[in-house]
Order: sequence, then structure tokens, then C-alpha cells
Amino acid sequence: MTTHDLVGIGLGPFNLGLACLADPLPDLDAVFLESRPEFRWHPGMLIDGATIQVPFLADLVTMADPTSPYSFLAWLKETGRMHRFYIRESFYPLRAEFDAYCRWAAGRVSGLRFGHHVTRVEHVVDAASPDGAYAVHVRREDGSTTVVRGRHLAVGVGTEPSVPEALSGLDGPVVHSADYTASRDWLRSRTSVTVVGSGQSAAEIYRDLLEGVHDGGPRVDWVTRSPRFFPMEYTKLTLEMTSPEYISYFHSLPAGRRDSLLREQRSLYKGISGDLVDDIFDTLYRLDLDERGQQRGVPSDLLTCTEVTDAEWSPDVDRFRIGLRQWETGNTWTHETSALVLATGYRPRVPAFLDGIADRIRRDESGRLDVARGYTVDHDDREVFVQNAEEHTHGLSAPDLGMGAYRNSVILAQVLGREAYPVERRIAFQQFGMPSGALPVEGDVPRVPALETSEVVA
Repeated sequence: MTTHDLVGIGLGPFNLGLACLADPLPDLDAVFLESRPEFRWHPGMLIDGATIQVPFLADLVTMADPTSPYSFLAWLKETGRMHRFYIRESFYPLRAEFDAYCRWAAGRVSGLRFGHHVTRVEHVVDAASPDGAYAVHVRREDGSTTVVRGRHLAVGVGTEPSVPEALSGLDGPVVHSADYTASRDWLRSRTSVTVVGSGQSAAEIYRDLLEGVHDGGPRVDWVTRSPRFFPMEYTKLTLEMTSPEYISYFHSLPAGRRDSLLREQRSLYKGISGDLVDDIFDTLYRLDLDERGQQRGVPSDLLTCTEVTDAEWSPDVDRFRIGLRQWETGNTWTHETSALVLATGYRPRVPAFLDGIADRIRRDESGRLDVARGYTVDHDDREVFVQNAEEHTHGLSAPDLGMGAYRNSVILAQVLGREAYPVERRIAFQQFGMPSGALPVEGDVPRVPALETSEVVA
């Protein structure tokens, strides 16, 4: 039985990027398993005109290998769109465009196996793998089963929709933002829709539904717990927090401090595009006037500092009755709507197939994966890697598309024992924590270095 050097489980952008970077390496045998029949990237949010929130350089490979044949620019050139993208003069691809690019790359790179659902993983030592390997049990689309072996695993199964307790288990017309585009037509047929959420997805959905409020579409309300409609901070020194140095600094902090920092930093990576915030205001301003320039109002409420306390579907009146609380004033009231869109984000998931190697996986005191600085979770820190499951240990860079190629460079260096793609360690002008030349006062926490070479290829 063949034992691959690396088996990837799940194919989102991060493991797809890993596959693209692994593909040209002659000394690496890698295979990637995905339960879906084809690659799709957030299909439920492919709203017309919506853009991704990072520049095109944050594609699958460019930040690790600008010469890669799997780059976004290579896709533009092959599809005859290079000059149009250039003339457009925007660094930010359309969301549908990025999805098409990823599907193009998935159709070219070798080693991808779609329709392969992983059911169980176990660690084996036998004649075929005397040094030990991971046996990945797979069920194919046709119902047949197989086992794929690998010396290393890269688990990139992504996140799952998160629903607040007050809104979980509801009957009636309710949809999570992950399924928005598939539900858009019937949402537009309702008399009223309430969007619940604070970030980019909530804003995009509200903007999309808002356009039809005077043309037979539903009334649209937006409820958010945030004290205002936070724009994502995109200043350059703040962007340095998506850097190897800040990852090392964040990783060195106690777990409780990391958790509190993530709550404080929400607007840095879970805010709304400033351009979209302005566009929503401009749209409201335009819709407030009729064709003669007379004010007519917009059937919409935007409610900040407001949390959902309870909800109930009443089929007899075809309405949800939602309890709301304005947490600054303490006022409570009931809101009625005929449909709900929950743009309430996503949460990490630890797949059940890892139960078979639970004794080899580190967890923290809260039961979460205890992810080492080099993205490993096994006790030996060399075999099982995770993608976008380390926000609580590595900070805001975990879901950032722009840091995916960096993380994949680190993973490949550890698998190969060499840096196939140079790992950049120091990119920021600012220093996080104690400056490099400073001497700590006795009892203080020592200075935290960036990721060192030995940590990558040990």
C-alpha cells in the first residue's frame, strides 16, 4: 500500500493553496481529499458585485511563489481577462471571480480527489508503515470505501455556521448567510426580512435586499449587537498585525489574554468594508427620494446595540416574533418579521474523524485544539497540521487569505525538512512586545522572537 508524504483533508482555499504549492515539488507525494463533488468557495455569498476584502496578491500561491502557474494573474491571462482587470484599477477581485479562479486551479492541480468523504483516521504501525502512518478511511460517492495512508496530515475542513442560542432550532423561513444566494428569490417574495449580524456578510445581504424595497420587494431591517456599523480597519501599520512577528507574539501570550484580545480586535478582521458602509448610506439616501425628488422614506430600520433575546415562529400569522433588547438603555420590545437571515458568523469545528487519533492530539484547558506555532496539533509537533483552526492560538491571521501562502510555506518546510518556499520571518517595521535590544526587568516576560529556522525544519 502506498504511503503518501502528505494527505490533505478538506479543500477550501487554504488546502487548495497547499496542493498548488506541493504540486511542482519532485520530492513530495501529496494527495487531497474532499467530500464535495467539486470545489466551491462560499457559494451562498456570491452576490453580484461583491468583492473579496483582500488584494489579488492574496491568492492561493503568490505570496509564497510569485512565479507559480496557479496564480490569480495566470488565471486572468489564460482566460483573456488580464487587460480588463488592469483597466478596472482595483486590487480587489469580485467574489465570483475569486471562486472561478479557485475552481480553475482545482481543475489543473494534480492529487485532488473529490467525492471522497473521510469517515475515520487512525494511526498504524505495520509492515507497510514501520515508522507509523495515518490511515485515512474514505467513503466514495458511489458508496465504496478505501483507505489512504499518509505520514503527515493537513486538516483543512473549515468552519461551520454559528447560530446564537436565542435563534437556534427555529421553525419557519430562516436561513444562515452561508445559504443566502440559494434562498434569495424566496426571501424577496416575503413581506419583510430581518438581517441579524454585524459583519461584512450582514452588510452585503442588507445592501442586496435593500435595492428592492420600493419595487415589490420586502421591508428590510438590520439588527446588530455592535454599538455601530464598524468599518474594517485597513491602515498599513494595523495590517502589520497579519505578520509572522505578530503571530509569534500572540502565540506566546496566555490563553485568557489571547481570548480577550480577539474580542477587542473584532473590527480589525470582522468589520465591514468602509466602501460598503458608504454605499449603504448612499443607497438609503437615494431610495429616500422619489422620482420627483420628494422624500418618501425607506421601509427599513437599522438597529445597533441591539441583541436578540428570544424568537418564535407563529405560522398562524406567518411571522416571527423576536424579542429585542437595546443593551445600552436596557429597553426591550418585540419585533415582527416574515423571514430571518442569520449573518451570525462561523465557528471552528473539530471533525469527528479525528476521534480515532484523539490520544495523539493536543487540546487546551477549554477542549480546543492546542495549535503549536508551526501549526501542528500532534504531541510530537511534526505530523498533524491544521488550517484556519488556530484563531485562538495564532490570532487574526488564521482566516486571512493573505496569510494562507505563508502558513503553507511553514507546513511544507516541516514536511520536507527544507524550505521549498522561503519563509519570511520579519516583515513588520514595528516590534510587538519587548524591543529586540531591551533587557527584561527581573520577573518580566522575556522578549518573544519571530519564528526561527529551527522551528520550521526541526
